[in-house]
Amino acid sequence: MTYTQMSMAEIRVLLDDKQLSSRELTEAYLRRIEKIEPRLHAYIKVTPEQALADADAADSRRAAGQCLSAIDGVPMALKDIFCSEGVVTTCASKILYNYQPPYDATCWAKLKAGGAVLLGKCNMDEFAMGSSTENSAYGVTHNPFDPDYVPGGSSGGSAAAVAADLAAYTLGTDTGGSVRQPAHFCGVVGIKPTYGRISRYGIIPYASSLDQAGVLAKSCYDAATVLEIASGQDRMDSTSAPQPVGAYREACGRSVAGMRIGVPREFCGEGVQSAILDELWAAVDKLRAQGAAVEEVSLPHTPYALPVYYVLACAEASSNLARYDGVRYGLREAADNVYDMFAASRSAGFGAEVKRRIMLGTYALSSGYYDAYYNKTLQVRTLIKQDYDRVFADGFDALLTPPAPSQAFRLGEKVDDPLTMYLQDVCTVPVNLAGLPAIVVPVALHQGLPLGLQLIGAPFAEEKLFTAGSAIESARLVPSGL
Repeated sequence: MTYTQMSMAEIRVLLDDKQLSSRELTEAYLRRIEKIEPRLHAYIKVTPEQALADADAADSRRAAGQCLSAIDGVPMALKDIFCSEGVVTTCASKILYNYQPPYDATCWAKLKAGGAVLLGKCNMDEFAMGSSTENSAYGVTHNPFDPDYVPGGSSGGSAAAVAADLAAYTLGTDTGGSVRQPAHFCGVVGIKPTYGRISRYGIIPYASSLDQAGVLAKSCYDAATVLEIASGQDRMDSTSAPQPVGAYREACGRSVAGMRIGVPREFCGEGVQSAILDELWAAVDKLRAQGAAVEEVSLPHTPYALPVYYVLACAEASSNLARYDGVRYGLREAADNVYDMFAASRSAGFGAEVKRRIMLGTYALSSGYYDAYYNKTLQVRTLIKQDYDRVFADGFDALLTPPAPSQAFRLGEKVDDPLTMYLQDVCTVPVNLAGLPAIVVPVALHQGLPLGLQLIGAPFAEEKLFTAGSAIESARLVPSGL
């Protein structure tokens, strides 16, 4: 086994025992990136100079008997939606061409303070709008298990980088499934914590009431390690939560005996690939064998979640993306007057999917339609949240569901059919609407492509998710042919 194939927990042992230096490890990742990246395109920008400088600083600390955290000296990558001081951050859009933030996103600042080694910025769907990483202005990302297939989206580059051993772990964002669906497609662990668990400060916004940072890693334990460090209240984000951060690592490997797991019938009906349902029922058997009680439950308003999500998310995107006008930063197109400059800059800077969602959102917020669309979605969102509140109040510890209706699909297969593409989010968007934590863990390969399962928890019940997730996660699924 090479260093880049190891889990972060395994790497940490070698670093602490001085059997491996952070520089040696970082050089191994950079060699791997140089070899694989031309075929995969998981990164928008690689930062070798910064990575080696970070690694040397970590080695100096260890030589002096110091270690900042469990991630000190471990190479990682950021989705290109996190502001990183001095490193170009584009959100995979031409509108932010060559933008260099003057500050760090809070969650990245926490990881940096813990000694993280930054390898670069990962590719994504433009402004996190997509389910396949085919909407990037800087090219598509390929699935590490089969380059003819998508890695999922919008955090497809982040998931592919972990699966292909191009980073030990990555940060992504999840507005409607953008961490969990790529984790399912790429055979890695992906967790979206409770809304407010990780600060949103410095994350370029898509839909502010739904956006949340998440972690992609090779195991539940690795994801738990990173989440402990990245989480916590932040005075720069008024929506960040004051609840203390849980002992997520300790939760991994605990017994599930006595836990109650619900299987929502609305997630397991027609349209879900049979292979995924087979793995779900196999996981039910596995949980029961370990002492958990598994029962069917109902979330009756689930069928409304997808239309609610796309009205609400697009409305918030219409508002959030109004700031990109060519005046202060990013792309500016020349014109005879300021109004034409606005129009020209936005027309040239935004891709087709971003324009589609801006127009949908603007329509939903327009006079005469605001009450019929936007206000109605807020009312139904409350009903969806109440479904989950009721189930968790009844004593369930977690809910087990498919993460998506299918495994990874072929590149180009759905790109011209946005409604079919939007259906990829049907299993994940209810979680964001309710502000809940959820984790996807890999369980099997089917026809050479990964399958995962999703566990959903009550607010701030991430520890229970790590316990149940580690009970059903399979040994790491390894891509072939890379």
